[in-house]
Amino acid sequence: MSIINKSDKSIGILLHPTSIPGGTYCGTFGKCIEDWIDILSSNGISIWQFLPLSPTDSTGSPYSSPSSFALNPWFIDANELKENNYISHSDFINEMTIGIKDLDYFDFTIANEISKKIANVLADEWIDQPDEKKDLFLKWTNKNKWVDDYSLFMSLKDNFCNAAWWQWPEEYRLKKDSCIETWISKNQKNLLKTKLMQWHLNRQWEIVKNKASAKGIKLIGDLPFYVSRDSVDVWSNRSLFSVSNNGELIFQSGVPPDYFSDTGQLWGTPVYSWAKHQRTKFEWWRKRFLRQFALVDYLRLDHFRAMAGYWRIEGKENTAIDGKWIRSPGKELLRTLIDALRVETLPIIAEDLGVITDDVNLLREKFNLPGMKILQFAFDGNKDNPYLPENYEGNNWVVYTGTHDNATTVSWWSNLDESLKNKLKEDFSFSSNPSWDLMELGIRSKAKLFIAPIQDILSLDDSSRLNTPGTVKNNWRWKINRSLPEINLYIKKYAELGRKYYRS
Repeated sequence: MSIINKSDKSIGILLHPTSIPGGTYCGTFGKCIEDWIDILSSNGISIWQFLPLSPTDSTGSPYSSPSSFALNPWFIDANELKENNYISHSDFINEMTIGIKDLDYFDFTIANEISKKIANVLADEWIDQPDEKKDLFLKWTNKNKWVDDYSLFMSLKDNFCNAAWWQWPEEYRLKKDSCIETWISKNQKNLLKTKLMQWHLNRQWEIVKNKASAKGIKLIGDLPFYVSRDSVDVWSNRSLFSVSNNGELIFQSGVPPDYFSDTGQLWGTPVYSWAKHQRTKFEWWRKRFLRQFALVDYLRLDHFRAMAGYWRIEGKENTAIDGKWIRSPGKELLRTLIDALRVETLPIIAEDLGVITDDVNLLREKFNLPGMKILQFAFDGNKDNPYLPENYEGNNWVVYTGTHDNATTVSWWSNLDESLKNKLKEDFSFSSNPSWDLMELGIRSKAKLFIAPIQDILSLDDSSRLNTPGTVKNNWRWKINRSLPEINLYIKKYAELGRKYYRS
């Protein structure tokens, strides 16, 4: 199942579903994504990568989700629900999106309200659904037990005005059986809304995934290494995480000070209680990966370096300075995942950016996992820069111009000083279109896979940037305000560039 074991070199595109035009409000699991897959297929592009499909936090980030297993309700496609008689009406969507549907960004509040209204209609009309549909729903919920805790968690959050679980009354914070049972019995319809939404999201995504498979398109998902403290994962499995019963962090995650930050990065997510994970034979991890690989073909594992060792900081610290490196049982975990998935090579891309030590490289190589190269990092004047294509060791790499966290190449170029621009023009024949110059540099490298963000294919500047790390405003909102046929002209050009260098 390795993404790199193919004999051919490939190209792909990075585009999150929320950015795809033509959905219910933002991009949704319906016709707009099916049309997107048709465009990829017609141009011979076999790889589509996106960010985590999970629900987001209040800032819109899918990397800080209330669940490692659930899907984002924003993705629900109302048209498909209506066509298949799951809902009888959706006029409220047009009323809520008049004049704003074709903007180049979407509003989280509106997306949330739309998904809530759809959930209400689904639950109101569920009693009239035929028994065969109810049976399918019941079979799915029985197979996906995570949805019970997730629906309970979200129901409680809604009741307590979205407060974090450690701010709930003690009986709910500690998940006391008698109180939870009473809550469930009194809130059946509220729980049903969440379960129905998750079933329909899963069902709609299965249609998308099956179409992608039939068209020869491989899907690359994304999995954060750590999980949010305010998540059902932590609330339901506190012993697996370094948190106290009142929600206080015992140890938290981050990275130490480096060239980019004098105080390091403090992420505020709990680190894992690895001894407990080992005693349970990594059961939670196995379930987490099995769930993800039911949705995608491959996964980019964010912060892969923590598989070898992680930076552990005391829970009460305000900076990441005074932490320490702790070894992780990553080798044992990866072997467990190989057995659970019944594969010879894990279908994982190791996000190994930043300062990487030998133990991380050895772990990645031992399991034959492709690493990542970012071309925007390559030009610091150092001839030994590991991101320069001529310095790649072997071909087991996935190369990008930039990721969702980087500036678009147009804006990256505009912020370079003139002397460096002139050197790039001289050494790499850069012209007046830096996006396409940088893409060509990556495409002609020896790496087996090259992926370009859609913003670079469209030569867009940072007004179309998806995320700026360290900020909380105006991230994760961008969507394309052109039609897919318009975009197709650029994708066709990108595919032709790939074929020029024998990438199919």
